[in-house]
Amino acid sequence: MTAPFLVECYNKLPQPQYGDDPDLLQAGMLEGMRSFSNAVQLKYNEGTLQRLLSSPVLQMRRAAALAIGLLGTMKSNAALTQGLRDDDTLVRKFSTDSLWEIWFRGGTPDQNRRLQQALQLADLPQTLAALSDLVADAPNFAEAINQRAIVYYRRGEYTRSVHDCQDVLRLNPHHFAAAAGMGQCYLRMNKPRAALRAFQQAMAMNPSIENVRDTIRGLEAALDETAHDD
Repeated sequence: MTAPFLVECYNKLPQPQYGDDPDLLQAGMLEGMRSFSNAVQLKYNEGTLQRLLSSPVLQMRRAAALAIGLLGTMKSNAALTQGLRDDDTLVRKFSTDSLWEIWFRGGTPDQNRRLQQALQLADLPQTLAALSDLVADAPNFAEAINQRAIVYYRRGEYTRSVHDCQDVLRLNPHHFAAAAGMGQCYLRMNKPRAALRAFQQAMAMNPSIENVRDTIRGLEAALDETAHDD
């Protein structure tokens, strides 16, 4: 039986082997991904790829999750979050990576370019200024706000970071990283209960983020001990 076209394209991607030359492997992967992307977009639209994320065929789900990261838009945001709960490790990984890809493409082409340029600046104050200018021009570009929240966190401005994380989640309720980032801010602000709620929110969106799971356990234990002390 002939495999579906999408699976055929996926199976042609280079399979890394132990001992491969890293530079040659990277070049081969880049060329393979270009060929995969070009072939897929000739045969499939975004809606079809979204539906294939629920296919009973494992290779189909893997291929669809990978393809959406290359070709998809924010319209695939909700569909990709289902892949975060898949039984297969690769489907979960591709879904996570693809979510980040479409989040960074969530603005206009010019806004996306400005976001990348802001993040390439070596000076943190300059990055913050560039991101703030972008957010002022594109207040609905969730990832620009999320990246500014990260800069605020790195500067120790936790209250501002929390406000940005809240705006991200209002615009993109599937942004598990913003919820986790908000939890980190609350930890720094010595607000463990608020931190726990934020981390639980992140886990509800993406059950596969193990480091958050461990943090939740630690917070629950600490809060339980405090309650017993009281």
